[in-house]
Amino acid sequence: MRIIGVVDLLAGRAVHARAGLRAAYQPVRSVAGTTIESGDALSLARTYVARLGLTELYAADLDAIMGGASQDVLVAALAAVGAPLWLDAGVSSADRARHALDLGAARVVVGLETLSSYDTLGEICAAVGGDKVAFSLDLRDGEPVVASGGISPGEAAPLVAARARDTGAGTVIVIDLARVGTGRGLDLELIARVREAAPGPVLLAGGGVRGVDDLTRLSGAGCDGALVATALHDGRIGVGEIAAARRQPSFSR
Repeated sequence: MRIIGVVDLLAGRAVHARAGLRAAYQPVRSVAGTTIESGDALSLARTYVARLGLTELYAADLDAIMGGASQDVLVAALAAVGAPLWLDAGVSSADRARHALDLGAARVVVGLETLSSYDTLGEICAAVGGDKVAFSLDLRDGEPVVASGGISPGEAAPLVAARARDTGAGTVIVIDLARVGTGRGLDLELIARVREAAPGPVLLAGGGVRGVDDLTRLSGAGCDGALVATALHDGRIGVGEIAAARRQPSFSR
């Protein structure tokens, strides 16, 4: 199982995401027992890599996701830290996907909450290659979060995942914004239904990962990896837990 360290970016700082209430996010000040300058995103990323041994990073540019200016300079610096970067920056077109890759991202994340249509997702996959595209199945309390005027509300999460898979997306990410940073754990039953509906792509999950037991349960639900932030910050998942998780099997094919 892959453990991917998350860096949430807001107004140039790394912040601690909690329950999707973005206006209340506070700067990250420590990770794995190491104090960092308040909100220093590069220090956070470097600690993930150098101290915890993580080999992949995930950056969420919350300014861009919310329709503001992209934090391109900071994103490019994160991409240069030395670990492949998954970038979620409100990408909703092939041009924006190409731009994300030009900044140094290894994978571009296309979130349901900013996606206009499945056709657009298919165009992005065709333009940059589906293996470089991760579809983020954004949920709130288990219900898909869709853009105004975008994908029709009311579709069940597993169906949304299956339709995204059919466009060519090589990865599906299940993330429940209401669970992020809360320590509530994950909806493993829903994640298992997503895996059943969308076999084949890499399946990642995030939002509420509490510790190594959750990583084991995610593997049992068919996940290939987890997006983790809070449990890395407070030390519940450390070097030993990451090593144990990596011994879990992979399910994508």
